[in-house]
Amino acid sequence: MRIFRAVIENENNLTRAARQLYMAQPAVTLAIQELEEYYGVNLFDRLGKRLYLTEAGKQFQDYVIRILGLFDDMEEGMRSWGSKGMLRIGSSVTIGSQFLPGYVESYAHTHPDVNTQVLIGASDLIEKKILSNDLDIGLVESPVHEKNLIAEQYMEDYLVAVAPGKDWERGMDASGNGDSERIQMSAEEFALQHLLLREPGSGTRESFDKVMAQHQIFVKPSWEATSTTALVNAVISGLGISVVPRRMVEIPLRDGKIREIQIDGVEFKRYFYLVYHRDKLLTAPIREFMDVCRNYENSHSQPEYSGLF
Repeated sequence: MRIFRAVIENENNLTRAARQLYMAQPAVTLAIQELEEYYGVNLFDRLGKRLYLTEAGKQFQDYVIRILGLFDDMEEGMRSWGSKGMLRIGSSVTIGSQFLPGYVESYAHTHPDVNTQVLIGASDLIEKKILSNDLDIGLVESPVHEKNLIAEQYMEDYLVAVAPGKDWERGMDASGNGDSERIQMSAEEFALQHLLLREPGSGTRESFDKVMAQHQIFVKPSWEATSTTALVNAVISGLGISVVPRRMVEIPLRDGKIREIQIDGVEFKRYFYLVYHRDKLLTAPIREFMDVCRNYENSHSQPEYSGLF
């Protein structure tokens, strides 16, 4: 079909078509004859030394233009898939609230042809979506549980225990100072409080449970919620204390709406992870998005959460 198209493009001149295709003229002539024999029709009338399209040839020309046009589009599209196409990103709630908008914005500046799709949910949901190949890359707040997933630490993070900002004593402030900016208590005292925690399956909850287990402290929460904002608002209302990502509560801490609780000998340190399937082909768009995540803190100021506080 490409030989036939070259003949048409060169005004039915076999010599010029052969030159364009870097072929010998007899090879071009043979290819046209084989097409005619295959379909059982004459594509050209041969009048003297010139070729003229027959009606069948004109019909064949229409098909060739459409077929080769579609084929060329496919070739270009598939060959450029490494630099264009779709990037499917999954993120846990904390990373999705704080950092992912910045990651995607920064990435879009250098990859305008890549369409990004984003799913924000609990860390265990993100893992499942990567395993089922519904996501290309995930950003989560806890180590992965599946052996077919690879998790790379890329950022350090901290949780913080928080209490209402004022008039909150109720036997919980071990320092006895209801007006202090920070509250000091033992791990045993902490375990007796009305705890307002994220739901099981979230990265924040898993990080909290892991630290508690390391100190052999087991708690029963009064509240479990999928929303950090709901937990912080409940703390502000005096309904209990919570453990939430520090990055998400810098503003209410600074404004005095909540206070930090320091628990003797307990530090809620964790990491953020880039997660992908071990068998996943990491295309250029995926690798370059991972680089954006790794380097983001070095080139951007820390975002401040501006939720309903």
